[in-house]
Amino acid sequence: MTDRPIDPDVDLHVPAQRTELHWPVLAAIAAGGALGALARYGLQSALPAGPADFPWATFLVNVSGCLLIGVLMVVITEVRQAHRLVRPFLGVGVLGGYTTFSTYVVDVQRAVEAGAPLTGLVYLAATMAAALAAVAAGMWLTRRIAGKPAGVR
Repeated sequence: MTDRPIDPDVDLHVPAQRTELHWPVLAAIAAGGALGALARYGLQSALPAGPADFPWATFLVNVSGCLLIGVLMVVITEVRQAHRLVRPFLGVGVLGGYTTFSTYVVDVQRAVEAGAPLTGLVYLAATMAAALAAVAAGMWLTRRIAGKPAGVR
């Protein structure tokens, strides 16, 4: 087990931080979440899908969000030190509001119920594979651009 805190914004080894409300962090998450949700809404409005159709908007949102979280985490943990509100604003807020894995599950259910189980199954598998590949690609690409050798953090 590591001696580093899991959440760098809150160190649970410090008693005062266990109960303290972090209003700036909560505000950053809320503001970022609103922006991310608006971006997702815009993309989903531009690419509507029927119950039996492949939900391209949700697929693109989740895969691009995973790519961006891979980029973000490398930038703020390996490339440069970021302000303490960057990760809550961008990672939890913007990208958390932008991605929608709950809608992904509902889309699979809708496809199956609409008589398109193959579409639902392909979407189920393709989203997971593409999302995981996107995180890895975002991390790899960011490290490459930043001049970080492979495997060195």
